[in-house]
Amino acid sequence: MELESLGAFLKTRRDRTTPERIGLRTYGATRRVPGLRREELAQLAGVSAGYYTRLEQDQAGTASSQVIEAIARVLRLDPAETTHLHNLAGLPATPRLTRSGPERAHPRVLALLDALGDTMPAVVLGRRGDVLAWNRTGHALFAEHLDFAAPADPALRPSIPRMFFLDPLTRDLHRNWSELARIHVAYLRLTAGRYPTDGHLAELIGELSMRSSEFAALWAEGEVADCTVGAMHLHHPTVGPVDVDYQVWLQPDSPDHRLEVYTPRDARTADALRLLGAATAESAHDQHRVLAAE
Repeated sequence: MELESLGAFLKTRRDRTTPERIGLRTYGATRRVPGLRREELAQLAGVSAGYYTRLEQDQAGTASSQVIEAIARVLRLDPAETTHLHNLAGLPATPRLTRSGPERAHPRVLALLDALGDTMPAVVLGRRGDVLAWNRTGHALFAEHLDFAAPADPALRPSIPRMFFLDPLTRDLHRNWSELARIHVAYLRLTAGRYPTDGHLAELIGELSMRSSEFAALWAEGEVADCTVGAMHLHHPTVGPVDVDYQVWLQPDSPDHRLEVYTPRDARTADALRLLGAATAESAHDQHRVLAAE
């Protein structure tokens, strides 16, 4: 699967931008397009209609940052969408996909994860949403049906996007699944713009598009968003309803890796997380005793 092009993204943004949204008068004329016409966007951005048409057809080569900023301003793009537009504008016409080796969490990220202990759920995610590491409470909160040691083996690492769209247990866990699914897809699109030659990422998007009609429909909408804070509403099979806030900590040495920490939104959830933490600690202690006996 080829990742998104500049022209494809421009068209989705132009189609959603109505004249009324940007204060453009149409004098009651009948319009045959859902959003702006190419010539209208070109005029407002200060470029020729022919040049903008070549941009949307991916035939103009790379565009200058001034042109991209002007187009983003007309389309009223938010910061994440503008970043994505700049990323796409810098691509060669036919980028070649590459496949790098397994990702490894930076030692400082792992040290911070270790410092958190098991009192607060936390997960380290790679560029494509693979779980690079988690503490026991993070594992118990989101994937207690999976092996805790799975992230240590690149071949077995859980993939959050795959779990979200292909694993029924993960879907049942999230009470606000639809909201989070949209965020997952929008962030994956932003990541695809940052890493346009990542063959593994292209394969992931292609697999999800083929195996999940819901992912394919959301991907086709073309939404882009960063994902740094938000709420998750869960129905955990062991401790019941859980409402947490997630927040992302980025490591400058590996900015494409994310440490996600989950904090309780209410007293009920705080109690549930304490119970979960105690249960995981006891389980780990029992496992250690079994190993010692062997």
